[in-house]
Amino acid sequence: MKAKHLLSASILMVIFMLCGPVLSVAQEESSNEFITVKGIVKDKTSKKTVEYVNVSAVGSSVGTITNADGEFSLKVNKNLNIKEIQLSCLGYYNALITITDKNLEDQTYLLTPESFLLNEVRVFSWQNPRDLVKTAIEKIDVNYEMKPNLLTGFYRETIQKRRNYINISEAVIEIYKDSYNRPSDRDQVKILKGRKLISPKKADTLSIKFLGGPNMPIFLDIIKNPDILLDKEALQFYAFTMGEATSINDRMQYTVHFEPQMMALYPLYIGKLYIDRETLSFTRAEFVIDPSDKQKVTNAILKDRPSGLRFTPEEVSYIVTYKQQGSKTYLSYIRNEVKFKCDWKRKLFATNYVVLGETVITDRTDKDVTRMPGKETFSIRQSLSQEVALYQDEDFWSNYNIIEPTESLENAVNRLKKQYMKAQ
Repeated sequence: MKAKHLLSASILMVIFMLCGPVLSVAQEESSNEFITVKGIVKDKTSKKTVEYVNVSAVGSSVGTITNADGEFSLKVNKNLNIKEIQLSCLGYYNALITITDKNLEDQTYLLTPESFLLNEVRVFSWQNPRDLVKTAIEKIDVNYEMKPNLLTGFYRETIQKRRNYINISEAVIEIYKDSYNRPSDRDQVKILKGRKLISPKKADTLSIKFLGGPNMPIFLDIIKNPDILLDKEALQFYAFTMGEATSINDRMQYTVHFEPQMMALYPLYIGKLYIDRETLSFTRAEFVIDPSDKQKVTNAILKDRPSGLRFTPEEVSYIVTYKQQGSKTYLSYIRNEVKFKCDWKRKLFATNYVVLGETVITDRTDKDVTRMPGKETFSIRQSLSQEVALYQDEDFWSNYNIIEPTESLENAVNRLKKQYMKAQ
């Protein structure tokens, strides 16, 4: 079983070399060829904002998600002749937005929760949740694409020191995703353009290496990389229990909780899987690395650190989602968050850090897809934060779809710009 090797390759790569210019963050207006739909999504009952809502142009593969503030912005090419935008989220009814050839901005959209109905809908057809997971694994060849696809995505990684953002790096990426019955090492990632915002303070300099970064769509695709979580041999290490039924994209889902039931040489996971009731495709996974042995977690995720630096992991968490289009299910969104403390042996107090990486798939095609030349791909040994200047583009936003920055990110950008100007 390869899980112990892949676990160390499933974390984002970041090198905190925090020095250099702060780039412009002005967003370029969409051209006349595009329609922009922009707004905020809230729960109809509580009026609270809803994060991680899938926002899709109906009849196409174009989409994005809402940010932590429930906000989104979707750009749709007029040539696609899209008439509706669909909002879908775990535990809510789908909502549709009718669009014309004009921009639709600063709107509030309400999602109706399904929980009050689902309390009465329990699914007992699978008495053994382990058998359910095994059967879903066996149906991967049916439910997922067996021919190459080219995905377009938006990647963002942020670093927080205590409560302050000290690094923000972003990139538009292309992902070559080979057939789901072929090894993940054939998948590739290419950076189309990128930028970063970094703190000029020397006190913020810290050099630590994790693995992953823009290559998260390769490493954390748990369907393509079953050794991470869905390897049949690894199922023996976990205890599975059925949770309450729920809904994603107006489709009923089984919920399966899992946790370690025996020791292993490497850390295991705690979390839950969502499995489509009709197709038995995996649609969502939420999991954390078992924190019970911090030394095991450190050995698994940390690849390099300066001499004398003490590293203490607090939490390593993941969200991986898929969405159905036609008869197949495709990768949609990946989120990886690492919370840790660092201190030097002669210092009294440790400093809290949070490293967050997100990738949203914004478009997909299976037409005339070929592998990328090796020299154009982004290596797992590279760091976006360190090498992003190679991909700098003044028209970064252009007409690509992104994850809208949260209010806290916007405030951090403004603060970093002011700090940089004072340092000149």
